[in-house]
Amino acid sequence: ENENHCDFVKLRDMLLCTNMEDLKEQTHTQHYERYRCCKLQKIGFIDIGPDNQPVSFQEIYEIKRQEFYDQCQREEEELKQKFMQRVKDKEITFKEAEKQLQDKFEHLKRAQQEETIKLEEEKRQLEDKIISFYKMKAGSEILQTQVCTNIKKDKDRKK
Repeated sequence: ENENHCDFVKLRDMLLCTNMEDLKEQTHTQHYERYRCCKLQKIGFIDIGPDNQPVSFQEIYEIKRQEFYDQCQREEEELKQKFMQRVKDKEITFKEAEKQLQDKFEHLKRAQQEETIKLEEEKRQLEDKIISFYKMKAGSEILQTQVCTNIKKDKDRKK
């Protein structure tokens, strides 16, 4: 490829430079715009409205923003409802557990009162038995003393 005998190198360089600039321009204007248009259409931005009238991107943006805001509000409300339901369920569970504990407490309290009454009755009966025992003991001591004194008197008389 001698430049003195062949203009191919110069022609090639010129074609590459010219066509390279053309390729860059074409890529930017056609390919990039087509890619951008496809991506915008996928997320809902369209050039033509339902009545075949052109729609501005600002209007579409505002509509999409409002739709997103509404969706966020719905989801937030849904989450609040779920949270409130969970709170109510937990409150019901805690109230049931509290009622069970209260019932158990009342049952144990009644059992303790019954046991206390029973023990007091047993104590009273034992005290009555002790008193009657002491009375019987005192009576037997009196009888024994009388018997002893009678025996002594009888011995003294016999003498």
